[in-house]
Amino acid sequence: MVALAYSVAFEGIEARTVEVQCAVTPGIPGFTIVGLPDKSVTEARERLRAALTAMSIALPSRRITVNLSPADLPKEGSHFDLPIALALLAALDIVPRDAVAGVVAMGELSLDGTLIAVMGALPAAMAAAEDQRGFLCPKDCAAEAAWVGSVQVIGARTLGEVVRHYSGQSPLPAAEPGEVRRPASSRDLRDVKGQERAKRALEIAAAGRHHVMMIGPPGSGKSMLAARLPSILPPLTPAEALETSMVHSLSGLIEAGGISRERPFREPHHTASMAAIVGGGRGAKPGEVSLAHNGVLFLDELPEFPRTVLETLRQPIETGEIMVARANAHIRYPCRFMLVAAANPCKCGHLADAARACSRAPLCGEDYLGRISGPLMDRFDLRIDVPAVAYSDLDLPQTGDDSATVAARVARARAVQADRYAAHPGLLVNADAEGALLEQVATPDAEGRALLLRVAERFGLTARGYHRVLRVARTIADLAGSEAVRQPHVAEAVAYRLALAREV
Repeated sequence: MVALAYSVAFEGIEARTVEVQCAVTPGIPGFTIVGLPDKSVTEARERLRAALTAMSIALPSRRITVNLSPADLPKEGSHFDLPIALALLAALDIVPRDAVAGVVAMGELSLDGTLIAVMGALPAAMAAAEDQRGFLCPKDCAAEAAWVGSVQVIGARTLGEVVRHYSGQSPLPAAEPGEVRRPASSRDLRDVKGQERAKRALEIAAAGRHHVMMIGPPGSGKSMLAARLPSILPPLTPAEALETSMVHSLSGLIEAGGISRERPFREPHHTASMAAIVGGGRGAKPGEVSLAHNGVLFLDELPEFPRTVLETLRQPIETGEIMVARANAHIRYPCRFMLVAAANPCKCGHLADAARACSRAPLCGEDYLGRISGPLMDRFDLRIDVPAVAYSDLDLPQTGDDSATVAARVARARAVQADRYAAHPGLLVNADAEGALLEQVATPDAEGRALLLRVAERFGLTARGYHRVLRVARTIADLAGSEAVRQPHVAEAVAYRLALAREV
């Protein structure tokens, strides 16, 4: 008789249920795992042999066959150790078969029977809830999985604890969700002296989730400004926190089962590969664009990134998702992020300083920024010139509003947008609006429309650029508490659009 246990295989952030079938039959003694397992799955039999020996359980001199169904779905990862062990123990009548068949299990076995934490507990627990089964995992993963409140999560430290739990000798308590992690950063927007125009642009970007491009000489404060952007962003909503945490769970970034309400801030180095940025590699893992989902992706020294890497950003910026295509699978990850980029005006960074610029100025600046293609530059809603700060300004007291004050204004603007798009699922902020809806909510008054048409004709705005100006103007109006988009709002949006104009 075949004993059944259940686990999951991951396709992106989706966890697909896998049925683990175990049969112990007469024949030449052996232990075989079939069902398209990878190397780490087939090695489970050796870990399982050692773990059972440590528990004084001997395998019978019979043929053991484990099938992972569906057989055409690739199975990767050491998390199949625990469900294979459960199916085998049930086939040997050591644990009740019906109890094992009622849970989804995942966990890696050490040689002494200890259960080791694995990645992906949160999406796996959600799959268990959809199947109306319980969830069994290592103790270190239980707090993370328990955030799925509709499923009972049991965490065990050893395989022996699992056996005693299902045999009724020592039942394990249900796990409790981990604590919500609070941001501990002390970075404040007032730390940046001067750069009031850049601060204003960041406030607009945070309010409407607009993409930002900053260009200025070295040391002008570009990275400092970007690092303080999370301090003015509103916290993640419960739905956003769960979706973001599912991606982070697959990458092993959730610590002690704690779910964070702070928006992610990712800043990969310009030497990062394409797979690191957009996802891929072994197992088609999520990249930086997906790890920044519902948060900020900061690319410092943007022209230094390889051209092929930069061009792959064009599609996810528009669609909010990335498809990692492989010969045997197409895996989709969410990646709705705010792109913040920074660059020097030229290779040496001193293009605007005649005393320090190289002999190739201004051609050096055109060549350097020319590494950023026109279509990619066209996707930045706000473009900011960040000039060098005078030495005398560094001795002056801090100016402008602190992060808490700016964050309050951003939160009010986001609340207005949430009410505006409540009847449109999937739309949260002005950056998401398009088509007829954008015309309905962001069409300016007569003066504003006339100004925008003149600018579009004079500077050759693309259709994308035209609509992005409307979105930014709508956000500026929301920050000002205005129901209508007026000429001053359009004028400010245009000023940011044309600060570094290079329309295509």
